Amino acid sequence: MQLMGLTCVASITAMVYLIACLIRVTPIQNKWLPVICGALGGVLGVVAKFVMPQFPANDIFDAAAIGIASGFAATGVNQAFRAAQRRNAGG
Repeated sequence: MQLMGLTCVASITAMVYLIACLIRVTPIQNKWLPVICGALGGVLGVVAKFVMPQFPANDIFDAAAIGIASGFAATGVNQAFRAAQRRNAGG
């Protein structure tokens, strides 16, 4: 994967993370955030295939899979931040 392709994938993760932060302040229960992030990432992956020329996908299914993985990565980033906050608050 080229550097530009990796940047495209990281940008999907960042966008999904920021949108998830906005969703978190709505009445939607937090238990749905991973599903929402995965679906949103899949949609953004397909859009990125057509918008970003360096996106590392050969077809729509690859683009959706990359996007879904990026969406779930955004959930993981959130969990890592929360774990770090708990660790710093306790010590």
